[in-house]
Amino acid sequence: MPRPSQAHHKRAELITAARQAVLDRGVLNLRLRDVADQAAMSTGSVLYYFPTLSDLLFEVQREAVERFCVDREDAARLEPDPRRRLVGTIKAGLPTGQDDELCVLIYELGAYARRDAAYAAQHIRLCERQVALYTAILETGSATGVFDLTRDATTIARTLVSLEDGLGLHITQAVPTFTTPQAEAILIAYAADATNCPLEA
Repeated sequence: MPRPSQAHHKRAELITAARQAVLDRGVLNLRLRDVADQAAMSTGSVLYYFPTLSDLLFEVQREAVERFCVDREDAARLEPDPRRRLVGTIKAGLPTGQDDELCVLIYELGAYARRDAAYAAQHIRLCERQVALYTAILETGSATGVFDLTRDATTIARTLVSLEDGLGLHITQAVPTFTTPQAEAILIAYAADATNCPLEA
């Protein structure tokens, strides 16, 4: 049995290797052997630290979701103006392109959410955390008289998250439907209408 510190280090190495393997191959084509090769380990060694490939990918998903949420929340916290905070949050939620690591990981691993309750729960937490972030921005803007909301803040927030997710998927496709600036413009236009407030990109 390895020392706890060594086990922690090996698990972290495997999560990094699995993350890269998902980015390289996609989750639907991913095999345990791909992760083992990426980590320069045997498949048996991988299974020593993670009983199944699904367990390992769950940790990749958990880390990606946390990084994605924290980055957006930190950026919003630093901006005092509700208008700039709303626009900045919109921009931070969209992929920068087809190779945006965090967004690609989250979208790829979303394939498991259809058939695994643990993965689905992670996606629900991700969604609700983004809705809460937008809701707080909208409510602050409304309370200070900057925004005149056309609907309740939660409904607008849920719509923003839904639009964001759909546009993000289009951006990361093999042949993108939208560019990131086009997607930003669509979201900002909706946000401006929903808040009765001019918003500039």
